[in-house]
Amino acid sequence: MENYLNRYHEIRKTTESICEPLETEDYVAQPISDVSPPKWHLAHTTWFFETFLLKEFSKDYREFHPQFAFLFNSYYVSAGERMLRPNRGNMTRPTVEEIYQYRKYVDVAVGELLSHIITDEMKNILEIGFNHEQQHQELLFYDIKYILGHNPLFPAYDKGFEEYFTEDWEHDWVHINKGNYKIGFEGKGFSFDNEHNYHEVHLEGAKISNKLVTNGEYAEFIEAKGYENHEYWHSDARAWLEETGISAPLYWHKIDGKWHYYTLSGLKPINKEAPVMHISFYEAYAFAEWKGLRLPTEFEWETAANLFDWGKRWEHTASAYLPYPGYKKPAGAIGEYNGKFMVNQMVMRGSSRATSLNHSRKTYRNFFHPHLQWHFSGIRLAQDL
Repeated sequence: MENYLNRYHEIRKTTESICEPLETEDYVAQPISDVSPPKWHLAHTTWFFETFLLKEFSKDYREFHPQFAFLFNSYYVSAGERMLRPNRGNMTRPTVEEIYQYRKYVDVAVGELLSHIITDEMKNILEIGFNHEQQHQELLFYDIKYILGHNPLFPAYDKGFEEYFTEDWEHDWVHINKGNYKIGFEGKGFSFDNEHNYHEVHLEGAKISNKLVTNGEYAEFIEAKGYENHEYWHSDARAWLEETGISAPLYWHKIDGKWHYYTLSGLKPINKEAPVMHISFYEAYAFAEWKGLRLPTEFEWETAANLFDWGKRWEHTASAYLPYPGYKKPAGAIGEYNGKFMVNQMVMRGSSRATSLNHSRKTYRNFFHPHLQWHFSGIRLAQDL
């Protein structure tokens, strides 16, 4: 019991520590529909424990506010009506102070509940809730960076926050021989339902780079007019470029003829040796085409993951987000967590500087629409044997 309660408080405290450098005004902004205000993340992760833990297992629990479920439900249709995602930034009320009061209220109630017997069903909800909040911790970094990075003053979130690390080793290729390999999660510990079932796949063999593509390499692609050459891009990607006018990674700015990027520690000249970041799948694919190479499939990536250093960037793969053989969506609202998103999205593997501690494993399947750039994503190249 004590272990679960300690983990609960530790994870909840981590979420709030991410928000500590923010000013009150930063909590409310929503520049685009994909970005949620930090205030909403704080409330939504609280709503999750209130809805799926306290209301289910605490007989005497009274909800903090009768309309918070409508305001802070995200996409759980089974859990009731919800406010549309693009409208989250319109909520000047409840205030930031009230949201922190909400968190404290729920934390106290969870503490009381967990001081008694914890059933296996409760443990399952707690594990999902812990990992759910850790996902939102990473999303907080994404959204805070987008909010501050689209302010013309380019304010720093934390001048000591470092996002760009160099990989100081010689480039080489990791080999995967032709054959059958086991994919997916097996064993003890937490995993999401989309990592199951453990199954066998056939690979034709490949070579995967032991280094990520750098800012300098990607700048060469830009200077070679890679964004203008239609031969490198999917048809949907070309339409996306024409509609948005995008011609560089997110947060890149050319100042006095030199590339700079906004980081959470402020605006800086790009570090050419550091892995490129804030790349959409469309851009990753086009860059690979320009190099005469390709992106690894998620199965190749998982098979080779023990042979290279990963964790600096979420890495794009060539795999569509689809269920594994034998996948079964859990019943009820929790079943909406992953299964209903298995269309029109691409898989990323790995983790990033923004990923919470103990929240990464080589079987973890992250997924996003192919045009999105705001996650901490990069490129690892592959080629056939």
